[in-house]
Amino acid sequence: MKKRTKQLELVKVENFLQYNGKVEEKENTFQKLMHIYQMATKEIKTKLEILQDEYKIFYNYDLIDHINCRIKSPESIINKLKKKGCELTYKEMLENINDIAGIRVITPLKKDIYTVRRLITQIPGIHILKEKDYISKPKESGYSSYHMIIEVPVTLSKKILYVKVEIQIRTMAMDFWASLEHKMKYKTENEISKKESKDLVSYAKIINKIDNKMMAIGDT
Repeated sequence: MKKRTKQLELVKVENFLQYNGKVEEKENTFQKLMHIYQMATKEIKTKLEILQDEYKIFYNYDLIDHINCRIKSPESIINKLKKKGCELTYKEMLENINDIAGIRVITPLKKDIYTVRRLITQIPGIHILKEKDYISKPKESGYSSYHMIIEVPVTLSKKILYVKVEIQIRTMAMDFWASLEHKMKYKTENEISKKESKDLVSYAKIINKIDNKMMAIGDT
């Protein structure tokens, strides 16, 4: 209940008066909330970049290859609320949509994923809300990645707000597969066939084997 209250505080900041108002892209409350989510991604990205530089400079090791950030589009937010059967209000958005702010951390090797995960849990002020390990247990589609929902403290002039951010950690090989799979399934008008779906699962297994072999080479 305490964590839920922190998240709801977002709409209680001065001038956030439309707590039960309808989510609308051009509405003032929406613009302010998106700005705060943007601030949260900057906070966690900066911390991750510091860790990235530390490993490179002090340990001569590329723990993180690169980091991508994104804020969910208004259309995606509204569609997800509808899919979840939620009312299109800011209250429902804050309570039920965990991935408005998203960060993707790409690592060279599979073992690096768990190192990054551990380091994130040790960042002062960060609260871990949920974790899903699709590395050890990939989805039926073949998708592999480590997911975390965290709360990031964002410091404003009058208070500290805790903002939910989704983090996905995956290897370069996993990211290659996931990007192509997403384009095939969601960015084209034609649905993929059962054979193509089976092929994607097969390719994911091959990529997993490659990841394991690359990790074995790195350990030699």
